[in-house]
Amino acid sequence: MIELDGLTKRYGNKVAVDQLSCVIRPGMVTGFLGPNGAGKSTTMRMMLDLDNPTSGSVRIDGKHYRELSEPLKYIGALLDAKAMHGGRSAYHNLLCLAQSNRIPEQRVAEVLETVGLTAVARKKSKGFSLGMGQRLGIASALLGDPRILMFDEPVNGLDPEGIHWIRNLMQTLAAQGRTIFVSSHLMSEMALTADHLIVIGQGRLLADTSMADFIQENSRSYVRLRSPQQERLRDVLHQEGVVAVEAEGGVLEVDGATTEDLGELAARHTITLHELSAQRASLEEAFMQMTAGAVEYHAHSEPGGGAPPPEGRAWGEGWVQRPGGGEGA
Repeated sequence: MIELDGLTKRYGNKVAVDQLSCVIRPGMVTGFLGPNGAGKSTTMRMMLDLDNPTSGSVRIDGKHYRELSEPLKYIGALLDAKAMHGGRSAYHNLLCLAQSNRIPEQRVAEVLETVGLTAVARKKSKGFSLGMGQRLGIASALLGDPRILMFDEPVNGLDPEGIHWIRNLMQTLAAQGRTIFVSSHLMSEMALTADHLIVIGQGRLLADTSMADFIQENSRSYVRLRSPQQERLRDVLHQEGVVAVEAEGGVLEVDGATTEDLGELAARHTITLHELSAQRASLEEAFMQMTAGAVEYHAHSEPGGGAPPPEGRAWGEGWVQRPGGGEGA
């Protein structure tokens, strides 16, 4: 378990992390989300004592990281896959870490097998592709067989097979009762992996909730109806006190009703339906809704190319920085 209590980090006048308090619990995959500059990387660095907090504290199973005599046996982390020594082989990178934490040498071969790097174990890591480097970083996190694992952008550079593998690995480790904390900007993957979400914006906690509740509370759910008897359907809905809004293509959208209720209503009035579908927002849509007021930088397309600018913006506005912000996590 990881406990954050009033965690704060200032760089001059810039507040990178602002009174952040939450608990990352075992037995589930907890996703860590926030826009660029929200303070995610700074928070994760403070968890590992790579940055000192201005105030507040972080405890790893009740202890500060600096109090752990063999930290890799408590918490394994992948923050930067490029941190490995490029002149050493994959095997010797891991062996150095193992020896520093009194981890048996046989464990090196085990984690290399787990991440699929046995065949290149004796090759220097500077020649590794981005995906191979990522696998080596994951191996280093697993080395001490820790109860807590932290991953920052773990699917970066992985091919589809690798993405499927790391997703299953995290879920399997969580099912074993371990604490899994993962930060990623890849919303589609986070939606498939995480059980719980911690969302921050401009260094402050915005949400600490389950994946399902986050999407439900920060997005619209509705039912789409389409029928060759559209006018009659609209009249029946009106008679029953059901508010229907006409959308593009003549489709009707209804809030606050279930597909079962609407299907039965249409059947009672012998109305043929060509579409009856529940529409629920994606994690990305819910995230955009939640963090709309906490984004420091907005990128817009150049005139004459790409998608049009967001509503209310003009071409050529370029980058917009909110007061008091600086790019980076």
